[in-house]
Amino acid sequence: MPIPSHEFLSGRYATASIMLRLAFPLVSHLPRRKPSAIRPRPPPARRYASAAAVTASSFSPPHSPLLPPLPPASAYVHLPFCRKRCHYCDFPIIALGSSSAPSRGEAAEDPRIVDYVNLLLREVSATRPVSDDGVPLETVFFGGGTPSLVPPRLVATVLDALRARFGLSARPEVSIEMDPGTFDAARLKELVGVGVNRVSLGVQAFQEDLLRACGRAHGVKEVHEAVAIVTACEGLQNWSMDLISSLPNQTEEMWEESLRCTVDARPTHVSVYDLQIEQGTKFGQMYTPGVFPLPSDTESANFYRIASKRLSEAGYNHYEISSYCKPGYECKHNLTYWQNRPFYAFGLGSASYINGVRYSRPRRTKEYAEWVQKLEDGTWRHESRSSDLKDMALDVVMLSLRTAWGLDLQSFSKSFGKSLALSLCNTFKPFVESGHVIAMDMDRQALPHTDFELDLQNEDGFGSRIAFIRLSDPDGFLLSNELISLAFGIISP
Repeated sequence: MPIPSHEFLSGRYATASIMLRLAFPLVSHLPRRKPSAIRPRPPPARRYASAAAVTASSFSPPHSPLLPPLPPASAYVHLPFCRKRCHYCDFPIIALGSSSAPSRGEAAEDPRIVDYVNLLLREVSATRPVSDDGVPLETVFFGGGTPSLVPPRLVATVLDALRARFGLSARPEVSIEMDPGTFDAARLKELVGVGVNRVSLGVQAFQEDLLRACGRAHGVKEVHEAVAIVTACEGLQNWSMDLISSLPNQTEEMWEESLRCTVDARPTHVSVYDLQIEQGTKFGQMYTPGVFPLPSDTESANFYRIASKRLSEAGYNHYEISSYCKPGYECKHNLTYWQNRPFYAFGLGSASYINGVRYSRPRRTKEYAEWVQKLEDGTWRHESRSSDLKDMALDVVMLSLRTAWGLDLQSFSKSFGKSLALSLCNTFKPFVESGHVIAMDMDRQALPHTDFELDLQNEDGFGSRIAFIRLSDPDGFLLSNELISLAFGIISP
């Protein structure tokens, strides 16, 4: 199972270092607390595009939580099935076993998949649309798990249910995560035929030993076969490849090879994640971060720098903290998260963000089934908790600094006050001088640190020069945990 970027918003930032995981399925609730003690571990490959590469057509500032809530136009659907649990995985999954889903041809439908999809359909049917205006869904993301194990017929039933309940736009972005060895050309063609138009391929590495060490169910042979199938599929131009750095015994040469193979495959999008050791996983029992056979902090930082350099040289824009794309191929679904916009979520362990409140479903099948029954009966009530201004400001800062757009200081000042924006800038002043934080004017041109300081000194006229701040690539992102922690300290001391 890949570690996607939508996973970042699967709860409320448990620690600043959760930014290292990113992701797609929103699978756990985001506890509201400050970051833990800062570790000098680098973030997942995070390279901000140059200012020239960032355009208003690609990004908009995060939606201010003080403005009227927007109606959701995105839906995440959790399909939790995997052949086996990878050693680094702590997501809610259902392991089917390698014999349950042959990669060639259509097998008899596994009753566990059929039963789960029927439960999912019940949840969709019992969910009341937030808006009465008929705002259709513009993006749908099938994450997991390994959604490519689910027969296309069942994927189609979910899309039909979403269309019937919420509506789909004329050309929605419909993404699905797929693992090598779990699909053939016929299955992919059928998925495209039912509406899938974007694939996220969970490769992770191009070395047999590394894939085996991770507990992945596929090998390098299946990786190359999967790439060939995806690139040859008629009607599918938009696809992403996932990679993981800082794996056990991974060397710089191995990482260079994986990046080279990725570039050669010519995906339109690349996601790069730094391995995180989670409690309760097999890796959590075997390894300590930064201790051999895991790379040292210095080696992990170098992996990050290498990815930034190689993908940039290959023409990929780094539009979000662990996401690279060819021009025009940003993941629209993930932009929903980074722009702080609401979204529906369905399925085991998934978390919605609606009307300013995040709430999650149970992570176990039995409890999830009971939850769906209560939803149908009208007896389920999520905790009604309004976010305070501090929490809202933290959301905006953290989400903004994940993107190439950065933090819009004028918008932030209007929402939370000029004094808080000024305090943040004063806190970041040493990092502007060192080059870890970049201050920009209204035209998104970088300001010399002397101009930045002059603006800070003129408190009444603060903002006349500074319009945006963002973290630099790569060094700013290698300090991102510390910088986010400092922001936390200013906003919520």
